[in-house]
Amino acid sequence: MKLEVKDIRKSFGDKEILKGISFSVESGKALGLLGRNGAGKTTTIRILMDVFHANSGELLLDGEKFDPRKVQIGYLPEERGLYPKREILEQMVYLARLRGVSRKQAVENSKRWLKRLEVDQYATKLLETLSKGNQQKVQLASTLVCDPDIVILDEPFSGLDPVNSQILQDVVQELITEGKIVIFSSHQMSYVEEFCEDIVIINHGEVALSGNLSEIKREFGKDQLVISGVGMEVDDFREGIQERLSNVVSVTGQTKEEVIVRLCEGASRNQLLCALAEMQDVDVEHFETYKPSLNDIFVAKVGEEE
Repeated sequence: MKLEVKDIRKSFGDKEILKGISFSVESGKALGLLGRNGAGKTTTIRILMDVFHANSGELLLDGEKFDPRKVQIGYLPEERGLYPKREILEQMVYLARLRGVSRKQAVENSKRWLKRLEVDQYATKLLETLSKGNQQKVQLASTLVCDPDIVILDEPFSGLDPVNSQILQDVVQELITEGKIVIFSSHQMSYVEEFCEDIVIINHGEVALSGNLSEIKREFGKDQLVISGVGMEVDDFREGIQERLSNVVSVTGQTKEEVIVRLCEGASRNQLLCALAEMQDVDVEHFETYKPSLNDIFVAKVGEEE
């Protein structure tokens, strides 16, 4: 399956929230849907879920108009949406039945997912009696109880300790391997890097960046290097580079111990190394190609407000 979002626009009154959002995602792949708070991610998800209708644009599934009522969609919202004073198994079966699953299959699916997520011992407990992390696992089980073809996960790792996070990581990887379409929205960039081949970064209702994550990283790190000096404060090292090597590189950032630079047009790594060697007060400790994290890319694209 291939889900395509084409030029989606959405306004509430005079305020335009989405300004032509486009992206696509295929079975067996996960798409990272990213953006700052208020960027338009949730509105996009709600249009996919048919909670909101777009003002214009189209949604296609395998080239045909997408009808959410004809496809099983599992949605894990950022805010918990289950009933705190209801037994867990009871409400999971109820939710599965609402999505057209037979009662027998709903019970089987519910028990299977509760066991897979290691919370089956709480099946007859009230949700409010569980810890925050176990409530999150129950919510995920409820998301998957209808055996969805499209899975939308909004901040799925919220409230989970490292052990439970690993269980959830394994489940998400299984969904991808099984050929599900997975849309993954999170501010925890390390998880997005773990699962997602492609990303879409939304900023102020527009696509700021999209494409294959590996290719984006390669392009973002192009002509950039990470360097450091032995026994030098990083601020002093940065200042020295800015003052004395501006014809070879421009400083693009720094970490706690290293300076990130971009080669000027026409400059080479050898030129930079020679220029550093000529700085008699500098002993180069580290010199390598800059490998940006998704967090670095995200901050560079949407980190500054107008």
